[in-house]
Amino acid sequence: MIQVQKPLVIPVFIPHAGCPHQCAFCNQSIITSQKSKLPDKTDIHNIVQQYLQYKGKRESVELAFFGGNFLGLGHDKILQLLDIIQPYIKEKKIDGIRFSTRPDTIARTTLDLIRPYNISVIELGVQSMNQEVLIKSKRGHTGNDTINAIDILKAYPFKIGVQVMVGLPGDTEASLFESTKKLARLAPDFARIYPLMVLKGSMMERWYCQGRYQPLGLEKSIGLVKKMVGIFRAANVKVIRIGLQASDMMEDESMVLAGPWHPAFGHLVFSEILYDLACSKIEKYKREPKSRKLFLRVHPKSESQLRGNKNSNFKRLGKRYSEIEFSILLDEIIPLYQVEISGQ
Repeated sequence: MIQVQKPLVIPVFIPHAGCPHQCAFCNQSIITSQKSKLPDKTDIHNIVQQYLQYKGKRESVELAFFGGNFLGLGHDKILQLLDIIQPYIKEKKIDGIRFSTRPDTIARTTLDLIRPYNISVIELGVQSMNQEVLIKSKRGHTGNDTINAIDILKAYPFKIGVQVMVGLPGDTEASLFESTKKLARLAPDFARIYPLMVLKGSMMERWYCQGRYQPLGLEKSIGLVKKMVGIFRAANVKVIRIGLQASDMMEDESMVLAGPWHPAFGHLVFSEILYDLACSKIEKYKREPKSRKLFLRVHPKSESQLRGNKNSNFKRLGKRYSEIEFSILLDEIIPLYQVEISGQ
């Protein structure tokens, strides 16, 4: 088996820095558990040294500026931060730099300015392509800004990521899926999907307390994200993350007031995807008189998703197809998040 190595990502948070205003759902200082001070050379050096001590093989090492609007900082601060990283790149301790930014900050003049700095990935905080939803969420940019941003970025060597949200105010199933399809047609390299949480100190907190906003339930949110993943996959857009990173803060009910929080949200989504896929393959297999004992063949890393939370998927399959005896067969040849069926 060929071991797939992942890049080591060194996170440097710039909470709310460069943002022209606060979006309705946002409180970055809570999400990152940090104050909004821009990190200086010493801060970044300490973070880099901490992560470079980690053992294990990795494909590459990238430093990521997260939590703010990087290209909204102003050219002097942008270059100041990028210059701090350059010695690590020259020493080949860091291979590239990635950051997240708003779609309306993408401009050729700025991209030309940062192009010599080993930028590997630019992620756009898109959230939605629906104009009404963007307005209600106080985003301050449009869907056309995202279209223009991706069009400009494709002339550069940077990988393009998009961040989208489920559960935004004013969004419906129809508008969510149409928004996802529009974004998928723009062909970014990858996507992240986050369910909206009501955070203390955000505008959504007030709306929630006033009864003006009702967050999605966990089951509903999982179902919606499952379909979003399907839309992205059909367009060959890789979904690299689903759900917020688990942390003590996310478990704190005084900080996260409401929303479909689960520490393994992505696992639950992929469990549903594999359950649906298994059912689809079983239905095709049942059309011919074959063995009543079936092997569900999956990659070893996909076994837990196929089994489901507390073996729930196997219990559901047993009830739905009570005439069939199921077993799992681990097969490293099967792609991740895929299921194949074979009889005994």
